[in-house]
Amino acid sequence: MKLIANISMMFTELPLPDRLVAAAQAGFDGVEIQFPALDETAGIAAASRASRMPVTLINVPRGPGDAVGLACLPDQQDAYRAAVQSCAKQAETLKVHKVNVLSGRPAAGADRAACMEVLKSNLIYTADVMAQIGVKVMIEPVNRTDVPGFFLTGLDEPLSLLAELSHPNLALQFDFYHMAITEPDLSEAIRRAGAQIGHVQFADTPGRHEPGTGSVDFVAALKALRETGYNGEVSAEYNPEHTTTEGLDWMPEFKRMLT
Repeated sequence: MKLIANISMMFTELPLPDRLVAAAQAGFDGVEIQFPALDETAGIAAASRASRMPVTLINVPRGPGDAVGLACLPDQQDAYRAAVQSCAKQAETLKVHKVNVLSGRPAAGADRAACMEVLKSNLIYTADVMAQIGVKVMIEPVNRTDVPGFFLTGLDEPLSLLAELSHPNLALQFDFYHMAITEPDLSEAIRRAGAQIGHVQFADTPGRHEPGTGSVDFVAALKALRETGYNGEVSAEYNPEHTTTEGLDWMPEFKRMLT
């Protein structure tokens, strides 16, 4: 497994292109970026080539203002599909091999069944579009403590959704942080997700800071992850307590556990 850094949350004391260099110097194997702006794409691609730091994953744009995704919103289907097309162009420029979809936050009183049908349709659309350029599509459950009203939460529903759609270009983005909040046993949740896991992120909880600042048992979680056969990227996606570089003493042991 490869250890990468989410540079939307880490190394934020630097301009975005410089964060790739900082991540390389810190010993990461690559980076992910949540929502790179269109006008930043060329600069990020140049920095990736210059630093030899691959950009693994980006997200489909989440929508305007405080939106947390568009994929389940019946009145935003055209906007969502336009965002997918934009994301596909960015993915090609940045040479990513994964994109993540945020399902969104329906309005109060929205018909959940209708939202689910829109989400299914949009996921199949996204998976088909991204398959044409060799990019895998992730669907991510998010805890509702951090994001009240988020549509897709917990592990059971996304696993059922993936099983129903049975699309070869869809997988689960499994974030230790979110799953440690929504599931009673993180290691058991990892084993239950198993082969559906297509991307992994982590932070400790509570606080969403570096490993060792909270209660997540990373030894057990990474052991369970290895046992699933997962061999992809594992991304540090946390809010550093101080500067990013001051809080990287967890890395040597963490990297050892990934091998």
